[in-house]
Amino acid sequence: MSLITVERIKLFSTRSPWWCMIVAAVLSIGLASLATGLSTGADEAQVTPAMSQFGVNLGQMVIMVMAALAVTTEYRFGTIRTSFLAVPQRASLLLSKTVVVAGLSAVVGLIASWGSWGMGYLLAGSADMAIDTSAEWRLLFGQGLVYGIGAIFAVAVGILIRQSAGAIAILILWPLLVENLLTLIPKIGDDLQKWAPFTNANQFINGGQDMGAAGADAAGPSAQLGPWWALAYFAAWGIGLLVIAIGAANKRDA
Repeated sequence: MSLITVERIKLFSTRSPWWCMIVAAVLSIGLASLATGLSTGADEAQVTPAMSQFGVNLGQMVIMVMAALAVTTEYRFGTIRTSFLAVPQRASLLLSKTVVVAGLSAVVGLIASWGSWGMGYLLAGSADMAIDTSAEWRLLFGQGLVYGIGAIFAVAVGILIRQSAGAIAILILWPLLVENLLTLIPKIGDDLQKWAPFTNANQFINGGQDMGAAGADAAGPSAQLGPWWALAYFAAWGIGLLVIAIGAANKRDA
């Protein structure tokens, strides 16, 4: 039996991944319903595909929690020791776990993005919800890439921290709070935020999108790189952090 098959069985043998996937999908699609449904009537012309993705970022937070728990739960209950005894090559084991979790997260990201767009399409009435531009195609398909890379981040943090509460706190506070507070640092704060990983993930998804308010760019003024370079930069952060985490796991006791 391959390591990927083993990790898939281990992941789905607990309830938390199922609950996290359901919550992520319901949260994303539910908030899309509110964002587009409440815009019908006088504001209906302002509804765009980008508005339907209102809750997808929050869904990503839930999936990152799932990815972290896939690692920290094993450390908590000590099953990681058995796994390392069965597979002495720790890097192979951890990479297999990362592939399974990232692949599942990417699928959930696509379900969340397209499900949100579909709900918006149903509720927005006569609004123009058609996918006409390359930026809009990137918006919907790109969520799968961002969810997958975000899961790599989460697995790496889980390996480094090894405690569920600490890993979850970092994964939630960093993209939602810390990166936004970087601008408060005098002189260099704005530049630091431009190179923050999740800011660039947002640039990949939302760069060039019309949010329906005077054609505003959803990526905001913090964008530094073009969308695809921003994705490459985000991926480099995730892969680099994973390399560091696997190196640390090889050097310390389970």
